[in-house]
Amino acid sequence: MFPERVLIYDGHCHLCSGWARFLHRHPVQPAFRLVAMQSGEGRSLLAAHGIDADDPSTFLVLDAGRAWRESDAVIHVVTSLGWMWRVAALARIIPRSWRDALYRLLARNRYRWFGRREVCYLPDEKP
Repeated sequence: MFPERVLIYDGHCHLCSGWARFLHRHPVQPAFRLVAMQSGEGRSLLAAHGIDADDPSTFLVLDAGRAWRESDAVIHVVTSLGWMWRVAALARIIPRSWRDALYRLLARNRYRWFGRREVCYLPDEKP
């Protein structure tokens, strides 16, 4: 069981680090601890959940004793933002295989479409 909520994200990807900054500015309770997958802790958590830390194809969310990845992780994090964001749960009516195929397309092309940061984004302790 995971004692806290943890979101492991790609700190070099502009899209991924943008979402991490958004979550940092709009904290939820209990808050997600943001961990860059390029950090030692991020690499260890990815590897512990069967994700290649050298070529990650997804981000990872640990919450309530579960590990979430791909489209399920996106839906889980977005719906945790509160009332108006909970409508994102409707995306679960789309078959997971379709959602995950779209997620993987985005993940494979994230640097090409959104760019790559030279320096890994790490959030401050407080927004």
